[in-house]
Amino acid sequence: MRSQKVLLVCLGNICRSPTAHAVLKQKALQQQLNIEIDSAGTSASHRGDRPDSRSIEAGIARGYNFSGLYSRPVFEQDFADFDLILAMDNENIAELKRRCPPDHQHKIKLFLSFHPEYPSVAEVPDPYYSGSKGFELVLDLIEQSCDKLIMAPEVQPK
Repeated sequence: MRSQKVLLVCLGNICRSPTAHAVLKQKALQQQLNIEIDSAGTSASHRGDRPDSRSIEAGIARGYNFSGLYSRPVFEQDFADFDLILAMDNENIAELKRRCPPDHQHKIKLFLSFHPEYPSVAEVPDPYYSGSKGFELVLDLIEQSCDKLIMAPEVQPK
């Protein structure tokens, strides 16, 4: 059985997508699922940076590990390499769809399409300019979505 490969995408890959990366990795380990997880940004402006310290602080407080995570941009090869590409908001999903070859478009979805209250809750808000409550909200949304995502057929080994 081949493991599924999931790419989590936000704008800069320093707040939302690395948080989702850390949470999904932990939840997959707890469920003993063999899922390959990576995160990236539609912008390369933070290439090589560690996740935002506020994301790390909020995540570590809940037991998530951010070690080894560094920002990277979405590469053209990602569209072929990953089975599921999850964007944190509509702006990033539009950018991914603009760049993605037609034969891989089906892989791109909104991350919160796995949230129990979707579509009324559709986007993970960018917490970069918000206070700590913004990072806590992001973490809440991501945890709830990951709980449903790890049970979804899209991430089960094929």
